[in-house]
Amino acid sequence: MSSMRLFVALTPPEDVVEHLDAFLDPRRDTPAPLRWSPPEQWHVTLAFMPSVPDHVVDDLVAGLEVLATHHSPDEISVGGGGCFPDVTRARVVWAGIRGGSSLASLARGARSAAANIGAAPEGGAFVPHLTLARLGRPTDATRWVRVLDAYAGPAWLVDEVALVESHLPREKAHRPRHQVLARLPLLGQEASPALRR
Repeated sequence: MSSMRLFVALTPPEDVVEHLDAFLDPRRDTPAPLRWSPPEQWHVTLAFMPSVPDHVVDDLVAGLEVLATHHSPDEISVGGGGCFPDVTRARVVWAGIRGGSSLASLARGARSAAANIGAAPEGGAFVPHLTLARLGRPTDATRWVRVLDAYAGPAWLVDEVALVESHLPREKAHRPRHQVLARLPLLGQEASPALRR
């Protein structure tokens, strides 16, 4: 039985990506050993499922569709930043997400939809963020967090969630390739008609 590496995500619009990319661009040329994520792959992960059996993907889409119909569009923006596991031993540098009062509920619902059809999602606390760069070894990234603390991006309306397949690279130097399998609009009953699409 074959399986797929999937995640449920929010994808920022082009103007939001361009704004953050322009902020980071002059700061990328540093001797720090950062492996920068391509801007076109920036996303906010709601749920990550490392091994989903092929035959349950349609059920997962159906579950996410139900979830999306019960959540309204929400406004968020990119601002600030942090590191995993922490700033003194950083392996991942990320930009934070501001606003979005329903994001935690949306993440719980996405993980529940995955668990219900046997696509075990990874656990851990939900921290909404965009992964900007990775480090090959634990590094003090205080400087980068200070840089990101000075950033405040434009707001955007989150009006859909995406189910994405991540194809791992066959060669070490290459990056994963992302393929969107489904986009599910947020159509909560409390959403005003102007926000529905």
